[in-house]
Amino acid sequence: MNGNLPAIFDLEGRVAIITGGLGLMGRRHSEAIAGVGGIPVLIDLPGPSLPADEHARLLASGGCILRADITQEPVVLGLLEEVLARYGRVDILINNAANNPKMEAGSGTEWSRLETFPLAQWDQDLAVGLKGAFLCSRVFGGEMARRNRGVILNIASDLALIGPDQRIYRKDGLPEDLQPVKPLTYSVVKAGLLGLTRYLATYWADRGVRVNAISPGGIFTNQPEGFVQRLTNLIPMGRMAQPDEYMGAILFLCSDASSYMTGANLVIDGGRTCW
Repeated sequence: MNGNLPAIFDLEGRVAIITGGLGLMGRRHSEAIAGVGGIPVLIDLPGPSLPADEHARLLASGGCILRADITQEPVVLGLLEEVLARYGRVDILINNAANNPKMEAGSGTEWSRLETFPLAQWDQDLAVGLKGAFLCSRVFGGEMARRNRGVILNIASDLALIGPDQRIYRKDGLPEDLQPVKPLTYSVVKAGLLGLTRYLATYWADRGVRVNAISPGGIFTNQPEGFVQRLTNLIPMGRMAQPDEYMGAILFLCSDASSYMTGANLVIDGGRTCW
């Protein structure tokens, strides 16, 4: 436990499942949990692992990485068995996994537009972002409800509250029907997570399971200057978030510091949704 923090933030010995745990935000969530004594269990698909220094810190916290596809119910049930066999408990679930194409890098052209958006992509995005969150909530949340204590935190987005301003993704020289746009599925998934939050918060309120969401704004990761300028023009604070600026919110919502908070959505967007 960090001696500079009040005891209500203490997560000593609490086991936190983090889906999409090897992504940019998942890694920061893990650091926040481990920093106050929690045990992060990072779930992600097979692929690249953490940098050596981050992996060493994860192991030192007692945490681990589990490779799994959370869209498959038997797999998620097996994850619960593995976590209980290893740690004997589940205290926190952070539904963080989602498909999020980096439109600012120009990776999307005509495929991202509504008129030509592939049905297979729709199915895949909703499977990861919504079906996966539902299955993990049912399986891990059900275990928490059985023990009458736990926290579920859904990672939504400012785009769960507002429509994407597609002008920030424009590419010079492309005709209108080839201009990249933020795909429909991103908004649908993130808005759906807010609905899931409210439903689960009331469903398990009498079982000691609190369910909240955060809606973060965009994180600066050295995106092209033109994209950053167009986006920051929409943000009252005049900048994008730094990767570590959501860690305090994660800690607050996963700990007893938010003990009388459920069914809420904490918006952290530099003021963008005020305009």
